[in-house]
Amino acid sequence: MKVLFCTPEVYPFSKIGGVADFSESLPKALEKLNNTIYVVSPYYQTVHNNFGTEMEFLGERKIELGNELHTATYYRTFKDDIFYFFIGNEFFDRKYFFNHHDDIKRFMFLNLATLELVDLIKFSPDIIHLNDWSTSLIPYFINTVYSGCENLAKAKILLTIHNLEKQGSFSKDNEYLFKNKNFTYLHQDKINFLKTGIMRANKVNTVSKSYRSEMLTKFFGFSLDGALKSRQYDLLGIQNGLDFDTYNPKTDKEIYFNYDKSNYSEGKLKNKQAFLKEFGLKDENKMLISYIGRFAKEKGVGLISEIIEKLLDKDQFNFVVIGEGDVQFEMFCEELENKYPKNFKYFNKHNYNTSQKAYAASDLLLMPSLYEASGLNQMIAMRYGTLPLVRETGGLKDTVISYLEDSENGTGFKFENFDDEEFYEAIKAAISYYQNDKAVWNNIIKNAMAIDNNIDKMAKEYHNLYKEMVLED
Repeated sequence: MKVLFCTPEVYPFSKIGGVADFSESLPKALEKLNNTIYVVSPYYQTVHNNFGTEMEFLGERKIELGNELHTATYYRTFKDDIFYFFIGNEFFDRKYFFNHHDDIKRFMFLNLATLELVDLIKFSPDIIHLNDWSTSLIPYFINTVYSGCENLAKAKILLTIHNLEKQGSFSKDNEYLFKNKNFTYLHQDKINFLKTGIMRANKVNTVSKSYRSEMLTKFFGFSLDGALKSRQYDLLGIQNGLDFDTYNPKTDKEIYFNYDKSNYSEGKLKNKQAFLKEFGLKDENKMLISYIGRFAKEKGVGLISEIIEKLLDKDQFNFVVIGEGDVQFEMFCEELENKYPKNFKYFNKHNYNTSQKAYAASDLLLMPSLYEASGLNQMIAMRYGTLPLVRETGGLKDTVISYLEDSENGTGFKFENFDDEEFYEAIKAAISYYQNDKAVWNNIIKNAMAIDNNIDKMAKEYHNLYKEMVLED
């Protein structure tokens, strides 16, 4: 099948979140199943700076937004058996991908320019795979502006929702940008990209089965539960997977010492020793706990700030934080690093090299999320023999088996409610097992490292869904 894979970010060209990893790994896995995958994404300034010399210029097209004409420039490169196409314009000559005053124009432009690319390269996709709100106007424009385009006539649309809270919602004052006015793009008297995609795509999916169910509730539906319920028979949950070639402690070049299930005890100890030495932390006998990710309310950083100092005061573990986001939590981490220099290390901004070292060195990874559509960090952690401690929600619920509930098959620890006391008790339980029962701890590590979250399994589900969609009338 021929697939046009549309995404706001794709690693290694651009990255602010997990969509970039998904957009790299899934196309590669689908290509192995004899699909032809063309990935299309914005030509951000960072893409130009880091990969500009690799790009082939393909041409230009004029894009109409309201009464304005904007020029789309098109580039192509080939990497890991995949053709990557990039759309350039001054809209994307910026440091950050989202949260600009003209985001509605930027991403309307991206949607329209993507459809112009199809004509430019004479590509007739069987499937157009959209990712999140920033590409969700494409089916609307196919039905209106591009209704006569032969290259798009047979294309079926799949929309994957990674984060329902982020919807691309803008003032109705911007309706002048649309040539064809229609209620589909309106939600609560605002223009809403994601609602448009939900209503117009042939199929909609999200990245875990539990999150699929949660999205249909008022609390997790973020006002789109009604739209999703109207499409619930076309709404699926497909659990995200992990690229086992990239995330492999046996071959990972970023970590200090390679290991696998046969020598994980030695491997993790050597990685911990090297990590502590490099970053000035003390005592390899203490548990090393890590948090790796965005600093946001939904990621549970508020719970961490409520309880972590009580635990640090007891001098039972070392704690490493890698990430950026919420300014208050950033300042909190800076204060902790000054107050506990031998026990706390803070890395501002995501860094792949440091993160990989932390996964290999850590004993426990914290993910106390309010909601988590899928989550990859817990899968990476288990692959590296680091036990995840997660809240029971979305993909975390689906991928982690709590030792406290299933002592034979446990792969980590869970707590149920978004509550600092529950979180505190869960961490204390994990510390207790680490300190007092190494046999139990090692058994959980073996279970965790044996879990098969390989992305190839996920790719087969998408491949079969594509085939089903193509065969539908």
